[in-house]
Amino acid sequence: MHEYSIVSALMEQCQQLAAEHGAKGIARVAIKIGAMSGVEPELVRTAFNTFREHSVCHQAVLDIDIAPLTLSCNRCQQQSTPEERTVICPHCHSQDTRVIDGEDMLLMQLELITD
Repeated sequence: MHEYSIVSALMEQCQQLAAEHGAKGIARVAIKIGAMSGVEPELVRTAFNTFREHSVCHQAVLDIDIAPLTLSCNRCQQQSTPEERTVICPHCHSQDTRVIDGEDMLLMQLELITD
């Protein structure tokens, strides 16, 4: 379960950002998890709830946004969001595509507690 190491790194990043901004804590952590990232959202949630107890995030709510796979086709120039996990263009059936979104996990927003 690499989600635990991912959440551990997320907690470190939250701690660093809270310290940089003089925050007393964090009220909300918003992340984006790509559908093709290989990260399981529910395992991230479980790990977050476990690790937050003794961290700057002990009061924080975790908001997870799942980013769908988004492709751009180099042949027909169409952009698409296929329902299934595929890199084949649904318009022209070319395999000459590139992934625009849906492969990453990103920290999108922190709501800091300053008073």
